[in-house]
Amino acid sequence: MPLILDPNFHDPNRKAQHDYDCGDEFFEMLCEAHRDLSDEQAAAFDARLILVLANHVGDLSLLREAMRVASEAAR
Repeated sequence: MPLILDPNFHDPNRKAQHDYDCGDEFFEMLCEAHRDLSDEQAAAFDARLILVLANHVGDLSLLREAMRVASEAAR
């Protein structure tokens, strides 16, 4: 299984639901969404965004792997 951080989460044996375009553009959108938010508002936005994206992904094994990678990176 590829690492969750591999570009496009690519797995040749699995059809992606959506192709992942430029990560830099997403990062810019994320930064813009946080502009002018307080720390509390930004944390609430992040929590809502995580839940919306998790619902969209809908694959528990992929979400588990993403949480593992994020947890390791945070330590």
